[in-house]
Amino acid sequence: MLSALEREVIELFVRMADVLSLPRSVGEIYGLLFISPEPLCLDDCRLKLNISKGSTSQGLRILRSFGAIRTVYIPGDRKDYFVAETQLRKMASGFANEQIQPHVRNGKERLIQIKKLLNEQSPDEGREILQERIQTLENWQKRTNQMLPLVLKLIQN
Repeated sequence: MLSALEREVIELFVRMADVLSLPRSVGEIYGLLFISPEPLCLDDCRLKLNISKGSTSQGLRILRSFGAIRTVYIPGDRKDYFVAETQLRKMASGFANEQIQPHVRNGKERLIQIKKLLNEQSPDEGREILQERIQTLENWQKRTNQMLPLVLKLIQN
């Protein structure tokens, strides 16, 4: 059974996960690990949060990929145990590398495809507006490519 304090901390991280469009279980697991005084294994998390093994496993995998949690060794136990990473820059950097950068790269590829499709389209009155909009997208992409390394550098320092 979770204490009122544990429930409140978990709810805080559930709301943060929601803002970041992450599954609820990610926020629940991180909140539990954050407030836990000792490392927890998958089963500990699953039982305390009353969530499925699949959701727990997926949540732990996502949190590890961001660098939001780390595995710790417990002598004499073969299970993986986890603790929350509490340095914001490590988590933000991991999130940016896992979630933001792939979208930025994908955006560049999509813009190439969009321009190709525009060139294949028959000329009409709306073409000029479409070209302006595509130019706007290219400017946004260029600015993002310029800003993202700076943001990542700020986070990591």
